[in-house]
Amino acid sequence: MSRSVSAKALGRSTGTERTLTVLIGLLALLGGAAVLVVGAGWLGTHRAGRPLVDPIALDWLARNALPARVGALALGVLLLWLGLWWFFRSLRPEGRPDLELDEDLVVTSSAISEAVRADAETVDGVARARVRAVGDSEHPALRITLWLTEGTDLKRVWADLDRTVLARARESLGIEVLPTAVRLELDTGAPQRVR
Repeated sequence: MSRSVSAKALGRSTGTERTLTVLIGLLALLGGAAVLVVGAGWLGTHRAGRPLVDPIALDWLARNALPARVGALALGVLLLWLGLWWFFRSLRPEGRPDLELDEDLVVTSSAISEAVRADAETVDGVARARVRAVGDSEHPALRITLWLTEGTDLKRVWADLDRTVLARARESLGIEVLPTAVRLELDTGAPQRVR
């Protein structure tokens, strides 16, 4: 099984967002460093006193106005498209797979989640559970949060979850591999007043 398939159980991938953020940050850092070097006079005292936009560059832009405008327009459209793509990709809801078990039988992600949740709450020591089916129909995954009662044997809960709940889910869905991320929490009772 590939790492990308099993990683879907852990959480939504943020690799693209992180990469783009790092690249933009590096460009901003390099631009700031260049301005600092020029402003400090490390490239010569006369360069530090010159205008922000070099007159030689302004002359070149005046001689090549049409290609410069077309290039600036193309760059602006590209950056706008990239920004909109990034924005809508970040807001896109995470997939919740509906599995087609037969030609006439489709199991919805909410039905999968509810069945596994009800099954997980039957494990001794589990006070309540929350389950979410994620991924896609070809590579479904589960995210399970279990709230355990105080004094619960964690190894036994883990073994029961794998041996009964997840085995039954894999068998019911007709799949051999069902990546699952399990989060364990201690169930807190009603707050007690100290006297």
